[in-house]
Amino acid sequence: MYSPDKLPLLKQSLSMLARQLRPQDRVSIVAYAGSAGLVLPPTTGDRQGEILAALEQLQAGGSTNGGEGIQLAYAMARQAFVEDGVNRVILATDGDFNVGTVDQNSLETLVADQRQSGIALTTLGFGRGNYNDALAEKLANVGNGNHAYIDSAQEARKVLVEEMGSTLLTIAQDVKIQIEFNPAQVSEYRLIGYENRVLAREDFDNDKVDAGEIGAGHEVTALYELTPTGSGADRLPPLRYGAQAPSPAPGLDNEVAHLKLRYKRPGEDISRLIETPVRASQLASAPGPSLRFAAAVAGFADLLRGGSRFDGWGWDAVLAEARSMRGDDANGTRSGFEQLVQDARTLVDPDATAAVSR
Repeated sequence: MYSPDKLPLLKQSLSMLARQLRPQDRVSIVAYAGSAGLVLPPTTGDRQGEILAALEQLQAGGSTNGGEGIQLAYAMARQAFVEDGVNRVILATDGDFNVGTVDQNSLETLVADQRQSGIALTTLGFGRGNYNDALAEKLANVGNGNHAYIDSAQEARKVLVEEMGSTLLTIAQDVKIQIEFNPAQVSEYRLIGYENRVLAREDFDNDKVDAGEIGAGHEVTALYELTPTGSGADRLPPLRYGAQAPSPAPGLDNEVAHLKLRYKRPGEDISRLIETPVRASQLASAPGPSLRFAAAVAGFADLLRGGSRFDGWGWDAVLAEARSMRGDDANGTRSGFEQLVQDARTLVDPDATAAVSR
């Protein structure tokens, strides 16, 4: 935790958050290096000097007793619990937990039990090396919270200042999305990404199955690759016993898909359903800048996996698409993505030369 991208960045990040606190807010700080200890008891947000001083006292230790630290953090959250307020534990970690409760299933059970009491869990990852991103994301998922990886002061400001509402204020729980494509319009489809979020079809209507949370102002983008029926662009060979594309049911010939969304309001146990058809007449003839940039991000992710799923999308094509869709980019997020692509390219394909100039 000594390196600049670990404890020093953690202090800087949480200091940004502390400066956003209001007098009615309460915060406590728990350290869990070796053994868990209380650094700051529940303190109101207007005592920022005390909060910042407590952050500055944090020191790196050897072992990481995350389980005991989480238990103490939840105890402090229960002590300072605000009825009808936002009650949340923020777990900042640079790696695996290596003493105390280290079994992932036990940690998930601990977090899931506390979730029932109305205290959510957000995880923030720092640094490289033994950092366990999968564990941090899983704990946030079962804790009705969210997860972010902080690698710079710019990212910390984005997550904890600019997007503080979506990071800390949950407005919908157990959000599930299900889409059914009309085979008369779509012969093949593929969801890009979200492999660790896929639910069984029967779990969509089951309110006992946990799903993701949505924060205030939070946006989620899901990309599907579609093959229009009769286009001749099918990737898969026809099935020996497969049927021909069915004729559309009466009144459904203009529908491309049917979208369903289930969610629970905070504190409720029964989900609410929103559903709507997606009609061909609603589709744009060309994607907008945000969707095109999202496609570039998806193409980059595919390149990191070996580049086997997107025909014709090499490093140059991804960079060209990202640069052409940069737009205003007031906070530098999109230009930062371009730099990330270039840095990754030198690691994944060091012999290649960039064919696209700035």
